[in-house]
Amino acid sequence: MLEAIVGAALEEAIGGQREIGHEYTGPFWDILVRGRVLAYLCSHILAFDVQVHRGVLQICSAGAGTAHRMPEGVEYLHCVQAALDEEGLRYQVLDADGAIRERLEWPLGLADASQGQELPPGETDALFSGHLQGGRIAELRLKGRTPTADVATAQTIFSAFSPGSIAALWLGLRGPTKTLTLIVRREPGRSPSYWLGPDLAANENFDIHVCFSPDMGPGGVLYRYSNDPKWSSFKSATATGLEQLDWPSRWSIGRGQSGLNDCPYLGSLLSVGVSVR
Repeated sequence: MLEAIVGAALEEAIGGQREIGHEYTGPFWDILVRGRVLAYLCSHILAFDVQVHRGVLQICSAGAGTAHRMPEGVEYLHCVQAALDEEGLRYQVLDADGAIRERLEWPLGLADASQGQELPPGETDALFSGHLQGGRIAELRLKGRTPTADVATAQTIFSAFSPGSIAALWLGLRGPTKTLTLIVRREPGRSPSYWLGPDLAANENFDIHVCFSPDMGPGGVLYRYSNDPKWSSFKSATATGLEQLDWPSRWSIGRGQSGLNDCPYLGSLLSVGVSVR
């Protein structure tokens, strides 16, 4: 396996807002994937950002002391310490005071199927709550059959909420293309953030893993198909990820928090398993 960090002047960071050479991005990533590259590193992005594209980790770092970062108040002056060996890549990001702000070990280990727990349909107590910290990640395995082509309404697969409040996290299908979508509400009264995953074909079986890695910022919402070990980040234009999310105490599977008629899943054979590590 070729494990290498490569640099190039082609960037697809921060929700595509700093993309250069759009017509070349597909062929460029084809080269990295075919070469089994572990990670791709580029700089002068005015932010620290990590994303995953088809199993290749993309690390974007900031300019050398640039005064104005994007967005102000979220990004920070930093340096990155990294190590690369036969185990993979490890890094930590230090701010100007020397505090560790972000860290990651790549590649992500795959969840042990024997440690996962299948969730019952409908409302249930959360298996964990509060903040995922210290490198912990949560992984959902979504299985089922999509509805027919004429269904375009929002359909709940997984929802996390506190009683009496709008769901802090909602994962489901939206629109005629049945886009796997994550909606996160971090603050009451503020607009939510959206992450867009793959489109699912109508009336077909699916088996998809979704990973939540708070240490990866906006790129820390990832998916992969069960027969493919390569992760990819959901697309999003948000500047922050799930690092500040306070996971609520109640979950709901196959419908929203308000009962059977609240954005129900309209396909069939839906099952959701979860593991935390």
